[in-house]
Amino acid sequence: MARQRAPQRVRADARMSVAAALALLLLIIIVESAAGDEPQVVSMLVIPPFIAATFAQWRGVTVVGTACLVTGIGSVFYVYPDVASTPMPLLVDLAAVLLAVGSAIAVSLARLRQQTRLTALSRLASVAQQAVLRPLGPVVGQLKVAGRYVSASEQADIGGDLYEAIDTPYGTRLIIGDVRGKGLPAVRLASTVLGSFRHVAYERSDLRTVVSDLDRAVARGAGYEDFVTAAFLEERGGTLTILNCGHPPPLLLRRGELELLEPPAAAPPLGFMPVPKPLTMRLEPGDRLLLYTDGLAEARRDGVFFPIPERAWGLLGHGSIADALASLESALRSWVGGPLGDDIALMLVEYIGPDDEPATSWQADEEDD
Repeated sequence: MARQRAPQRVRADARMSVAAALALLLLIIIVESAAGDEPQVVSMLVIPPFIAATFAQWRGVTVVGTACLVTGIGSVFYVYPDVASTPMPLLVDLAAVLLAVGSAIAVSLARLRQQTRLTALSRLASVAQQAVLRPLGPVVGQLKVAGRYVSASEQADIGGDLYEAIDTPYGTRLIIGDVRGKGLPAVRLASTVLGSFRHVAYERSDLRTVVSDLDRAVARGAGYEDFVTAAFLEERGGTLTILNCGHPPPLLLRRGELELLEPPAAAPPLGFMPVPKPLTMRLEPGDRLLLYTDGLAEARRDGVFFPIPERAWGLLGHGSIADALASLESALRSWVGGPLGDDIALMLVEYIGPDDEPATSWQADEEDD
């Protein structure tokens, strides 16, 4: 939503800068008129073009600059019709105004080029992110699934947070993870993890073997200090198995109660040869699971962390899971009251039981097309 409003904000800022520049020009004209016959404040006309150049495009800056030049020339030559009789300081002031107008237009053009490059890079980043994170659900196996990527930057959705949900012969399998680092290297490693998961999740009957395969993939593709925290979930016949590799534990929402699904023992992230111990439990129809990266757990305002346990049921326990994630993001941004400190990947999963018709994420993608 923030990125959709950005062009409107740019246009509003441009209008405000032009309006402020014209208001200053009007004030200069009033002061000049009250100062008497002799021009007094012509040199102040260098300021409005630069005020306009802060946000306005070159056309708006040209309008303001032309108005300043006309005002300056009119003020000087109304009193001194003969150029030869014009005092040199006033001619210097007019030359300064002309130079200021040209400089302000050049500044506006340079800023426009930078904005164009930033827009192109932002679009490229969004395309790269979308190539890594496919749309989820809406139904995968016996689970309703929704995913949401919350970017810390309004300019680009790009980072190393990842998620996926697929229906396999061994049950519905999910992953949520967070690559250490940011930018394209993090996206590259996230792509490696997801590509490997989408392959081996269909081939390995044991979820622990899937973890081992992805650990080797990370070790091959990561830098010396890179790693990936990840949580793996498998739903098979109503039984949920969780393997956690250094990742924030999922949150279970059941009949108004909340429970953090902590692993039986700590395990290191992918890339450090984790051997996680499984946590197994039975699911009930209507159970919801919130999976998230540490950007949610670490979001804070004035040193106070976002109260996930206190707010989770009110935000996530009702309505559709997609709307629930949207409510969570809105509440989070309102709590922080400014830019987020880190990107956040969110998944909300609801167990619907064996009576609903299953569909894989691959089929859902094809139906959307």
